[in-house]
Amino acid sequence: MCRDGRGSIVRMLPRFVPRVLAGLLVCLAVLLTGCAGGSAPAPPSTRTSVPPWARGMATVEESRLPAEARRTLALVDRGGPYPYAKDGTVFGNFERRLPEHRRGYYHEYTVPTPGSPDRGARRLVTGQGGETYYTDDHYESFRAVLR
Repeated sequence: MCRDGRGSIVRMLPRFVPRVLAGLLVCLAVLLTGCAGGSAPAPPSTRTSVPPWARGMATVEESRLPAEARRTLALVDRGGPYPYAKDGTVFGNFERRLPEHRRGYYHEYTVPTPGSPDRGARRLVTGQGGETYYTDDHYESFRAVLR
């Protein structure tokens, strides 16, 4: 509020209401359409394309794997030693969830499951072409690991 030249109080709020509403509408329009020509910005991504062997599959970035899977992957990269006798053995792909290749193409590695009394259900499977797959449900489904 302020006083006019005669000392009476003039209420200024009604003059500002249309301006405030117009400003809010402009802000809302900018938020809904984006700042650059009406198209929303693309979400940030660390990867622009999926390798051919992973196309059509669910994927997971290596950094998003459970810590135990990342440690197992580091062991695979180093060539061991592995904590489980079955690590590095041939994965038969009997469920046919991975692309078909001759027997011996894939090898599997245990991803420890905290609190599990045995090897648990989590595995990494590698292919001779450099592919890596992750399963947390004992081969019912796989995700291609993007490295």
